[in-house]
Amino acid sequence: MNKQPITTLLFDFDGTLLDTNDLIIQTFLSVLGNRYPGRFTKEDCLHFIGPSLKQTFDSIDETLTDELIQEYRALNIEMHDDLVVEYDGVSETLRLLKARGIKLAIVSTKKKDIILRGLKWMGIEDIFEVVIGLDDVVNPKPDPEPILIALSRLNASKDEAIMIGDNYHDIEGGQNAGVRTAGVAWTAKGEEYLASFNPTYMLQHISDLLQMVEGQKV
Repeated sequence: MNKQPITTLLFDFDGTLLDTNDLIIQTFLSVLGNRYPGRFTKEDCLHFIGPSLKQTFDSIDETLTDELIQEYRALNIEMHDDLVVEYDGVSETLRLLKARGIKLAIVSTKKKDIILRGLKWMGIEDIFEVVIGLDDVVNPKPDPEPILIALSRLNASKDEAIMIGDNYHDIEGGQNAGVRTAGVAWTAKGEEYLASFNPTYMLQHISDLLQMVEGQKV
């Protein structure tokens, strides 16, 4: 296993730092319910958490993708502040990590303006040196492109970085980019599901990262 110190943490956003699961599911249920009444359930929408909107809507009907994305984004913004919840300890832990000189970035499949809205809602818009959104890349996770862009902008080494997320595309993206990975046990899809993609670490709480950057095993 890589024994290099951890100097860089790359975070997914939705479902990792901010609990947007209910927001995402409710938005999908509303948008798809208007188009396909009765066809999609909450369980179906759970599978749409993680991939980009284009990837999801292309899998449903490529001819309507652009239209559905537009409807989704408008409704998602409207409901955003009422439905999101910060996961326990996130803001506090991130501030402690930053104070220790750890390089911090967001690597998400969400558009950057919505990520920044979420960060502002959490009061941590000053924490991250780099924010990589869907509009910054050609190929979203699990392609390594967004992770490699983040590392380049941070002037960070692959050997000292971890990609942290709640879904398979975070873990596979990290593996494809050649960095260590950490799943989060609070993923909406369940710890066992995420563990099946063999992340290097599994976080039980965000504060586990404080021990990790000190070189202690979690």
